[in-house]
Amino acid sequence: MQQRPLSRTGREVSAIGLGTWQLGADWGDVSEDDARAVLAASADAGVTLFDTADVYGDGRSEQIIGSFLKSRSGADITVATKMGRREDQVPENYVMENFRGWLDRSRRLLDTETLDLVQLHCPPSAVIDDDATWDALDQLVSEGVIAAYGASVETMDQALSALRRPNLTNLQIIFNPFRLKPLDEVLPLAAQKNVAVFARVPLASGLLSGKYSRSTTFAENDHRSYNRNGEAFDKGETFSGVPFDEGVAAADELKASLPEGVTLPAATLAWIASREGVTSVIPGARSTQQATANAQAADLLDGGFDLDAFDALVRDVYNRRLRAEIHPQW
Repeated sequence: MQQRPLSRTGREVSAIGLGTWQLGADWGDVSEDDARAVLAASADAGVTLFDTADVYGDGRSEQIIGSFLKSRSGADITVATKMGRREDQVPENYVMENFRGWLDRSRRLLDTETLDLVQLHCPPSAVIDDDATWDALDQLVSEGVIAAYGASVETMDQALSALRRPNLTNLQIIFNPFRLKPLDEVLPLAAQKNVAVFARVPLASGLLSGKYSRSTTFAENDHRSYNRNGEAFDKGETFSGVPFDEGVAAADELKASLPEGVTLPAATLAWIASREGVTSVIPGARSTQQATANAQAADLLDGGFDLDAFDALVRDVYNRRLRAEIHPQW
């Protein structure tokens, strides 16, 4: 597994990380034993980045990660958590008093004095643009509450605003073959400024697994059922905002191009990880098989798969099928 610098922190994180939204909620039920098994399988495969948030299962994801790491003394794993969605997402809630309360809870659940990396969790643009937000985060670093900070964003304008901050460690954005807009400005600027980029929703909520058909259905408590049009949160977080039927067709076209032995998820994760400016890709997993397969996608970075040819196809499919609808958004 390739390990890559986490900006200026002195840490390194794996090219394929693990997103742990699935271990909390909104993807159907996952038992605690299964969640711990996913963490173990990922760590055993060389994953050194776990991405979580204080609202994933109302802290369940953080608690499971904290307990797991306690049982793996000496494991060199960076935990990136997020804050800002435990209250209404309005600018007046993004203040030091709330930051301290949210972070104290995360420290307790993760069982650590200093949080490795804390990301603002898709806040309003006004919060990202406000100097006071970043002054507060700098203060929390100086106090040892957090070691570093970053931002998870919805739009490219938000990303560019965050990248103006000199102490930003990482930027988390949706980037996959169905969402190519970060290639225009954000990834080049992040590379120039030595800001790590975590690519989230890399498999477009499973569309890029290549396993779905137009008739595929999901559980009622799965956001892929209840948030397709943004009923609960930004629709771009579900299937990357791509209409389901069109996403299935686009995924089928990509899948048909692959050589024997290379799966669409592996090709997708390797392609994302190979883009300049991307530090880590953070797919989720609900089973040990998924976790291991995701991590093994990093093997394609070392040869045996024509990433340039796949890149050309990704861009062609996007331009023909998705650009007109997706590119103007976010």
